[in-house]
Amino acid sequence: MDKQSTVVFRNVGQLYFPQTRVECHYSLTSDHRWSSQDWIGIFEMGWSSVKQYHTYTWALVPEGYIEGTSVNCCALIHACYLPRPSTAEYQFVYVDRMGEVCACSRPFTFRAPKPLEELETLQEERDEEDGEEDGEEEEELLLVIPRAQLLQSQLEESLRQRADLQQALDAAKKETEDEKENLKKSQVEWERGREAMTEEISGLRDNLMHNCNMLKNIEGKHKNARYSQENLTCELSKLMTDKAESEQRITDLEDDVRVLTEREKDGAMEVERLKERLKKMSSQMKHNEEKRKSLQKESEAGQAEVRGLQERLDVSEHATESLRRELRELATRQAHTHTELHQARLQAAQLTLQLSEENLVLREERANWALERETYKQAAETDKKKWQELSCEVERKEDWLQEERMEREKLEAELGSERDCNRVLLSDASGELQELKASLRRVHTEREEQQLETQDLVNYIHELELRLETLSETKSNGETSTSNNPDSSEGDQDAPSVTARSVCPPLFLFTHLDQSNRAETPASDSQSKRMQQESQADARKQLILPELNDPVLSELADSPMW
Repeated sequence: MDKQSTVVFRNVGQLYFPQTRVECHYSLTSDHRWSSQDWIGIFEMGWSSVKQYHTYTWALVPEGYIEGTSVNCCALIHACYLPRPSTAEYQFVYVDRMGEVCACSRPFTFRAPKPLEELETLQEERDEEDGEEDGEEEEELLLVIPRAQLLQSQLEESLRQRADLQQALDAAKKETEDEKENLKKSQVEWERGREAMTEEISGLRDNLMHNCNMLKNIEGKHKNARYSQENLTCELSKLMTDKAESEQRITDLEDDVRVLTEREKDGAMEVERLKERLKKMSSQMKHNEEKRKSLQKESEAGQAEVRGLQERLDVSEHATESLRRELRELATRQAHTHTELHQARLQAAQLTLQLSEENLVLREERANWALERETYKQAAETDKKKWQELSCEVERKEDWLQEERMEREKLEAELGSERDCNRVLLSDASGELQELKASLRRVHTEREEQQLETQDLVNYIHELELRLETLSETKSNGETSTSNNPDSSEGDQDAPSVTARSVCPPLFLFTHLDQSNRAETPASDSQSKRMQQESQADARKQLILPELNDPVLSELADSPMW
């Protein structure tokens, strides 16, 4: 009984009347798997098998039922199938298609209504239309009906109200679902817009990355120029090898074309031979036809002779008849005429034999001529077939030659286009190489100039260090001399000014530095130029005199360079 919880019976009464139909209300939960073969039966209490039902009806569901959802259902059992009134208890049982019991209701009984206890009186007003027939306007009527019928009508009205409420609830649910779908659609549109914005942002980022990569690729092109030159040389060598192979192939094709032309000539010679043979056969057939005609003429002449002999025979018969008439008179000549007759008959027999032999010979010659004609026809057909096959083969060879020529022309066109492309690539590569060489030369010249400038600066710094050492030595000597000769201080004051002037750096270095700084810095307003000049002057002081502690030397450094 695992499936008892999937179906629940509702509004099961304790008492039913067998004269009215019974409505069985039940609810299907979301766990129940409904099938059109599910049924509800009325079983007597104490049943042990599903087959012991009293009656049953199919378990129906409302339209639009979706599996996996809970729904309220109602099944009707008509009065003719209900059990008779008794004290026995019954119950509703829900059985699925597998024959398993899903739910059982509480027990109930079937009892007939009592005559007075189960009757109810109702007041009913007639309408004006009913009253017009009797001549009265309105009249109150008392109706006495069974309580079961009253309860049944009330139950039906409540069920109708419940169905209306259920429809209203379903409509409200549909409206809420529609609102939810609209919200989902608006949310989806907002998500799409957000995704479009994110895609645009990502596209802009990708464009930025692409631009950066393009800059990197442009920088890398200068590095890859050497490799491209090597690759071009390799491709040139490959093209040369391909050209040699194509030329070899062209020579092979020309040899094949020669062989095919020779075969074509042989086929033409053979066709001419066959034509001569056909001419001979036709001449022989004409000769046989003439021979046949001559034989036919001879046979006609023989037939004419036979006719003459037949006429002679007729004449001789007439003569014999005349002789028979004259036998009596010419008995002596009977033997002579008899011998003549016998000889004439022998000659006629010989002529008939010769004629039959000539007919046989003619028939044999006709049969032989027919056989020879058939053999000549077969030979002509075979020769014609051979000639057709040879012509087909020649046409195939011509088509193949045409295709080979087309392929050759295509290969020549491809080779020409490849040569042009290679020339263009070589010219582009040579231009790029020249540009790279020029840029490398510029870089080398700039590096050499920078090295010369650094060398001049280093030399100038060494000179300054030497002069500083000499200045320190002269200062120490001057102090000792002032202690000895105080009058010579004025002359010594003039000496540092001379040395300070001699300490000044060469002017070309600073002019070069100023020019380089001006070339490097972009044009700006006068205030930025002044600031740059002051910073350059401080940098020069720091580069030239990094370790000046003497006040005299600091004054020299602060003094103008001109």
